[in-house]
Amino acid sequence: MAQATRERVTDPAQPRLGAKGWLRWTWRQLTSMRTALFLLLLLAIGAVPGSIWPQRSIDAARTADYIARHPTLGPWLDRFGFFEVYASPWFAAIYLLLLISLVGCVLPRSRQHWRAVRAAPPRAPARLARLQSHAEATIDAPADEVLHAAREVLRSKRFRVHAHDDASVSAERGHLKESGNLLFHVALVFVIVGVAVGHLFGWKGDVIVPVGQTFANTLSRYDTFSPGPWVDAEDLSPFTVHVDRLDATFEESVTGKGQFGQPRDFVAHVTTTSRPGAPAERETIRVNHPLEMKGASVFLLGNGYAPVITVRDAKGEVVYHDATPFLAQDNNYKSVGAVKVAGAQPKQLGFFGLFLPTAVITPDGGPSSVFPDAKRPALALGLYTGNLFPGGRPQSVFTLDTRELTQVKAKDGQPLRIWLEPGQTVQLPSGLGSITFDGVERFAGLSIRSDPGKLLTLVSALLALAGLVASLTIRRRRVFVRVSPAADPGRTVVSVGGLAKDDDDTLGEAVEDVLTALRHRTGTT
Repeated sequence: MAQATRERVTDPAQPRLGAKGWLRWTWRQLTSMRTALFLLLLLAIGAVPGSIWPQRSIDAARTADYIARHPTLGPWLDRFGFFEVYASPWFAAIYLLLLISLVGCVLPRSRQHWRAVRAAPPRAPARLARLQSHAEATIDAPADEVLHAAREVLRSKRFRVHAHDDASVSAERGHLKESGNLLFHVALVFVIVGVAVGHLFGWKGDVIVPVGQTFANTLSRYDTFSPGPWVDAEDLSPFTVHVDRLDATFEESVTGKGQFGQPRDFVAHVTTTSRPGAPAERETIRVNHPLEMKGASVFLLGNGYAPVITVRDAKGEVVYHDATPFLAQDNNYKSVGAVKVAGAQPKQLGFFGLFLPTAVITPDGGPSSVFPDAKRPALALGLYTGNLFPGGRPQSVFTLDTRELTQVKAKDGQPLRIWLEPGQTVQLPSGLGSITFDGVERFAGLSIRSDPGKLLTLVSALLALAGLVASLTIRRRRVFVRVSPAADPGRTVVSVGGLAKDDDDTLGEAVEDVLTALRHRTGTT
């Protein structure tokens, strides 16, 4: 019986946290700085798939092609959001947890810092010799005069000064160090908020506009369009941009500065209207100098050539006539492209090949361009017939999907090769009609972007930088001055001690400076 009693006494009761305790523990773990750093690292790792796999919002055709070429891996990656990383639920969860962690970490520290700023410096220790830095001297002045001089010296060095008794003075400075640290973290929170606002309410789109054509800011006019989750594409600002002229300047001097054929400048001369019925305004768009319209910025993202091509059927009826953009592949603007004639009968026609601004045919390289300006333009094309859009999947305007197409052959059985210079017409075999190269236009590759959070993000980033600089350069110090009567009447023993919150290699020099200033102010040599 006694043994059983002893066992009951020595067996401690295990505490139980309960639901409230577990919630408090979870909140403390989430709002710790260690968790915030881990979530920041996890966010960086989570962004890696966005640079490895094609993103549907950027290039839907490439994404669809990847899934088609990887029938096993592709659908699984799609289920987990790897083709739309920044809009996936798991990326949003990391983002929100990081935001909550930073806010929960910063708020308590801000309250503590506010109390510390308003509080008086602590009482001077009895033995200043035990502090990190210490200096002592005997001054030819009474104690009250020394303490008065100490207050003036410390205030001149931007210390906050307080006296707890008649024998000491306490001073401290460097609260801006913690203020800068908090400013950095608060600004980081607003950077995250600004990025989130830009993602939710922002949008971006790309469009190719040949010279002489007008772009209207409507969804149907974009080649690619990526809206934020909370963007209504029907509410886009109704502005228009008409491309009047595109000036491209290239280095034509072999002996001049720079490389022959190197681009010097690109300028798009445009006419804009802010809304239907508004007066037209002439503007220019340069590289890195966007055009600011209502609710969006228009960037000159690229440029190239758009040969004007006309395709007629066997009866001479025009089934295609347009300035068709070709995509430059090198510095001499050797460009690839495709002409998709979906209205041709009885079979759809697909031309593919090269546009050459200054065309030559070399024995080794075949058709090529030796200069980026349109000095001697030519088209080198092949021809396919069949279904241009198999499965209705999206595809690039610059390429042909040949899975359901048949290549047209010449009389000798070789693939048909078409060479066209401006003004020339070539009759197609098997009664397929004809193709004419009417001329050359330039095109402007415009990127239109709306980011309502960019100003908040910019200001927050600058404040974060300022806070980081302040936290790294400002030193948090406390200096104490204590006086006691010396053996000789009218003289005072002054003891100065210094304490730093972090590593401070110059603390000793600061203490000596305070003591030296005291000696000078009291007239002690």
